Amino acid sequence: MSEMTEEEFWAALAPVTPPVVQHRLYYDAQGNPLFYTMQDEPGNYVEIDEETFHASPINVKVVDGKLKIRKTVAVSKLAPGEYGTACATHDVCVIVDESQVHTKWSLKQHDPD
Repeated sequence: MSEMTEEEFWAALAPVTPPVVQHRLYYDAQGNPLFYTMQDEPGNYVEIDEETFHASPINVKVVDGKLKIRKTVAVSKLAPGEYGTACATHDVCVIVDESQVHTKWSLKQHDPD
């Protein structure tokens, strides 16, 4: 075993500085959340607290560089229409060929913000 110099001895006892952890929420041009991470990725982000990071809420929006909680989240539902997926007329869960009698259903969304 090699001998340790005095400088190496004291360096080994020096406190280790923990790395700085940043919790980030990356968002798109409209302020909608894309993903939560602690990594440095390209794109727009805001730093958030650890509690928010672990909760990773989807009902948020970034406005003027600040995280805002939406009172409601976008509401979506299936609605019959001219375009969409052909489903059995008696059961929207059964997808059928368009040559059969069917009703077309598509996802309709309403974003309150």
